Amino acid sequence: MEQMSRLLIVSFIFFVTACNKGKTVKEQEFITLAERLEKISDSTRIGGITIKNLFKSQILAHKENEFDSLMIVEKVYEPHQALWDNCYAMIFGEENASKFNTETGMVAWNRELYPKNKDFFDQRAEKLLEINIDSILKNNLTKFDKLVPYKVESTISILFTPITGILFGGCTNDQFCIELNYEEQDIVYTIEKGIPHELNHLAYDPLRDDDPKRNTALRQTIDEGFACYFSWIFFDKEIPKYQSVENMTEQDWSWYKENEKEIFLKTKEYFDDESGNNPLLRNDQIQLFKDAPKTLNYWLGFRIIEKYVEKYGAESWNDIYKLNVQEVLDKSEYEQYINRLE
Repeated sequence: MEQMSRLLIVSFIFFVTACNKGKTVKEQEFITLAERLEKISDSTRIGGITIKNLFKSQILAHKENEFDSLMIVEKVYEPHQALWDNCYAMIFGEENASKFNTETGMVAWNRELYPKNKDFFDQRAEKLLEINIDSILKNNLTKFDKLVPYKVESTISILFTPITGILFGGCTNDQFCIELNYEEQDIVYTIEKGIPHELNHLAYDPLRDDDPKRNTALRQTIDEGFACYFSWIFFDKEIPKYQSVENMTEQDWSWYKENEKEIFLKTKEYFDDESGNNPLLRNDQIQLFKDAPKTLNYWLGFRIIEKYVEKYGAESWNDIYKLNVQEVLDKSEYEQYINRLE
């Protein structure tokens, strides 16, 4: 009887090995990825914020080399239809609208996009699985919900798209997304460190409706600087300040500190500009400082918020949500600080 059991075990091992040999290495890897993707959640919701893993179904719709168009409709299009119908269809023009605001259009590009970009898309998915995306999203949303004194309602989707252009953003609080196929993006940094920055925009922006300077470059400077400062607070001040500002390097930060007075004096004349076409917001195209390594207004806004908190205390960053942007600048006494610099 014992000999018969051993024979059965050996036969079973041989059978499994033979089956696996019948598949290519690539097929085995894909099946493993698909199985792992099936285990992550379709969405995570904490407080009023929902983050949807649409990329999961965009890959699984191609499982075993058979395209599941119904999955695209039910798991990619319908769960965040407002994003596709309104935001994507509007941003990318009338000639592209039907790609996003119809079931037929959504199915058509999803049928082709993944097979054409399989290696890269699989790499993106692998990175998100490696960092345990469900756990990170839950932890970040839970901490954000406790930290921010205002209720935030938002829906954000993590997805692949045939035309990149949003990266991390959207049109309204319920129409936000993170595009995975923007090749220059450090997707691990975005998920682990970038989400609190963007969530703070969603908390802050709705409170600007009565701000007299809500459309100015000063508002954008305070808005971005506050989001950067909030990220630093969110991570318990354990990440360097320079990393919280556009993930810049220590060398970048040193450049800004060395040129701080000149930066403020040359850009303050653009604070009230509402065109968006000025060197404070677009220093990559309209250069006052050809050596500026990152976006001027992010760093300048961070420094204004920093000076405000230095003056009013560690928890005073909460004041920024309710103050008008001119009040933030004036009360920070940042200009007085600049004037004292050599």
